[in-house]
Amino acid sequence: MPFCGNCGTQFETGTRFCPGCGTSTALPTQQPSQPRQPRYEEEQPRQRQARQCYSSPTVAGSRSRADNRDAQDNKTMAILAYFGPLLLIPLFAAKDSPFARYHTNQDIVLALACIAFSIVCSPLYTVLALIFWRLVFIGSIPLSLVGLVFTVLAIIGIINAAKGRKQDLPLISGIRILR
Repeated sequence: MPFCGNCGTQFETGTRFCPGCGTSTALPTQQPSQPRQPRYEEEQPRQRQARQCYSSPTVAGSRSRADNRDAQDNKTMAILAYFGPLLLIPLFAAKDSPFARYHTNQDIVLALACIAFSIVCSPLYTVLALIFWRLVFIGSIPLSLVGLVFTVLAIIGIINAAKGRKQDLPLISGIRILR
């Protein structure tokens, strides 16, 4: 396998740019006994700028090419997870996919939060109706706004799944039900 003539990083044959420093691999390669690690003081300002701008060609939020492949193959299953009872489809059909399981977990947590909110607010709504029937309309406005928050979170999850990202939803991040 060849080495980069600029930084000494080993790369696979056919690679157009060095994964270490981003320089073109069309330059002559060398076979050093030990790859040289460039010091930032030795680099020219232009090379330093190229090093800062270079990033590996992976999807944001993914860790490896295998994760990217899994995200591409299971996008549809991850999107289905955010449509209420359809979350059972990716739960059983894509149970070996970490990407689909991640988004299924996000929707299970979101659905449980929505159910818990409904259980807590239902008696409050009933009490308002018993006190004065017009309070039902006044009380339904904030309850509807909170319901809208759950809808917005589901839409954010669908967008993340469609882009192939594993990004936690706000307010419910860090809660894991599926491993």
